[in-house]
Amino acid sequence: MTMHVTEPSPGQPVGPPPPFDPELAPVVDLLTSIRPPDAYRPDTIVEMRQPVPGVPTPTDDILSRDGAYRVHERTVPGRDGNPEISLLVCLPRHVPTPAPAVYFIHGGGMIVGDNRFGLPEVLNLAEPLGMAVVSVEYRLAPETPHPGPVEDSYAGLLWLSEHADELGIDPERVVVAGMSAGGGLAVGAALMARDLGGPTIAGQLLLSPMLDDRNDSPSARQMRGLGIWDSRSNETGWNALLGEGVRGGPDVSPYAAPARAADLSGLPPTFIDVGSAETFRDENVAFAARLWQAGGRGELHVWPGGFHGFDVVAPSAAISRDAIAARAAWLRRQLGK
Repeated sequence: MTMHVTEPSPGQPVGPPPPFDPELAPVVDLLTSIRPPDAYRPDTIVEMRQPVPGVPTPTDDILSRDGAYRVHERTVPGRDGNPEISLLVCLPRHVPTPAPAVYFIHGGGMIVGDNRFGLPEVLNLAEPLGMAVVSVEYRLAPETPHPGPVEDSYAGLLWLSEHADELGIDPERVVVAGMSAGGGLAVGAALMARDLGGPTIAGQLLLSPMLDDRNDSPSARQMRGLGIWDSRSNETGWNALLGEGVRGGPDVSPYAAPARAADLSGLPPTFIDVGSAETFRDENVAFAARLWQAGGRGELHVWPGGFHGFDVVAPSAAISRDAIAARAAWLRRQLGK
């Protein structure tokens, strides 16, 4: 059973926030004029789940990439009496099988999003490498608190491993990927896979992962009121997942908040990237350091002036192109290509 760390980080003083990258600063101004960094509150969760004007949900046709992928939904069993879950399965048509795969867990602060959210960007990485993509629809908080979301994420990973042959997927080359809340759930699922005897995970691709419910790191305080997702929105997400009386206390499971895990040994090779100008910076850096201290293989990128999700909303910026290229290079190395 995974033990956990309960001590909060010391409240060391912080200086002024790092500046946003010059190409990104106008994008931040525009985005925060539409939705401020503290927009996610308990009374706005339902509103935040509505589609963003001008940002259409990716259809099966879009996700098929002009016929390069076969796209379909699969309903699969939950684990230990949990409800069935939906997996969005994108299988490459023109590559040798068994193909490697990305098992994707979407972002959204534990409270918003679905299994199509962020998927086009994942396919951008997967397609040149001939990878399948499977995206899980986990139940959202607060309607489903912990352990529901990580149980769903782990159950989908188990199903993928057990049914890899029928999908034409190599179960030994499945990379678990997640952004933001999905990054935290990816680590939670990897910890469960380690502790419960499988399945095999070839690597973790963690993009600005949401790891620490204590929400008290220097960057969380430094970036309050700035960027895309600040400590107040972060508090909303964690409270929804854990409950106000539990978040930040001694009884938080490492499967919910992986920064609480006392032992990070035995995790798969891990890629972490994060912006220097975002809430999650320091918890991501601390997690990478602890992974190395445990003898793990990890690669960390802190993109100067990057805000949360900068590469998704400003993909043509130079820093975004560099971040995307670094992820692609890491994936290529994990797959031996």
